[in-house]
Amino acid sequence: MIQGIPYLQSVLAPVLALIVWSLLIWVWMYAKRIPAMGKAGIKPQDGRFPGSLNGLPDDARAAADNYNHLMEQPTIFYALAFLTYLIGQQNDCTALCAWAYVGLRVLHSLVQITVNLVAIRFLVFTLSTLVLMVWTGCVVLGVAAG
Repeated sequence: MIQGIPYLQSVLAPVLALIVWSLLIWVWMYAKRIPAMGKAGIKPQDGRFPGSLNGLPDDARAAADNYNHLMEQPTIFYALAFLTYLIGQQNDCTALCAWAYVGLRVLHSLVQITVNLVAIRFLVFTLSTLVLMVWTGCVVLGVAAG
């Protein structure tokens, strides 16, 4: 239980899960990037501007791109999770959406850092966005119902 809310209805557990996943991707990014920079003879200062490390292999770039993606749209996820929690709208719908979003973001990461097929990435990204929309609808309906 999280403050009187059954674990399965909590939106805070998925928040922690996505934070942990983002930090794992950070580790993956540097595990790929640092050796690749050394092998390519790229000095750390050469990366002072975003996108300036063009000499890196695709797998090192994909990990960095994915980390950046985990800092972009998930900001909506975090805001929505904390709003849901603070206004007392945690329920089966919001919890399911929160976990579905995290699962889709993990899948998105795995696609991007392995096969990196844009069509599949886009499909997973679109599905995760639709989950955020459904979740938002659940919260709005819950607030409207009073």
